[in-house]
Amino acid sequence: MTSNSGEIWTIFLAPFFGLPIPLLPIHILWVNLVTDGLPGLALALEPEEPGIMRRPPRPPNESIFAHGMWQDIIWIGLLMGGVSLITQAWAYHTGHAHWQTMVFTVLTLSQMGNVLALRSERASFFQLGLWSNRPMIGAVMLTFVLQLATIYVPALNPIFKTEPLDADELGFCLVLSTVVFGAVEVEKWLIRQGWLRWS
Repeated sequence: MTSNSGEIWTIFLAPFFGLPIPLLPIHILWVNLVTDGLPGLALALEPEEPGIMRRPPRPPNESIFAHGMWQDIIWIGLLMGGVSLITQAWAYHTGHAHWQTMVFTVLTLSQMGNVLALRSERASFFQLGLWSNRPMIGAVMLTFVLQLATIYVPALNPIFKTEPLDADELGFCLVLSTVVFGAVEVEKWLIRQGWLRWS
């Protein structure tokens, strides 16, 4: 839901900033396929969090959106959309002809950063360890390779309406794609320190 929220904000807000529609239908279909597919299934294989059995059970009538779930859906979705729109605005106004491919790439990879950070509600990705969920790492790596294929495999360019990015453009996309991951990790750190509590 957070990832879908990011797509909605990206498309909805772009016209308010005087920007053209950032994504085509094929891009939205692709993002939903690769981010909701294998990574979503791999989350089901995530090992239990340390100390989970020492936590009190949730009331059976409690909403699934309790304890910050709805706040996360909104703010992470807005952040994801914001990063995508910053990419679009910068690339579009600086004359980069591949701006739409850049937005497409940043949105897809931002969602991969989000799924890595959300493996735990509290524990850091680095506390969990890179290889504690090998299917997840495999799914993210496969998604990354497939995304690059839509950009750099000539036969796929006309299908996905993409164009090859140069090294600077790709580097820009990779850096901005880490923003969501970093922000979620900071939120979890604040929660662990007791400085942030969602009701």
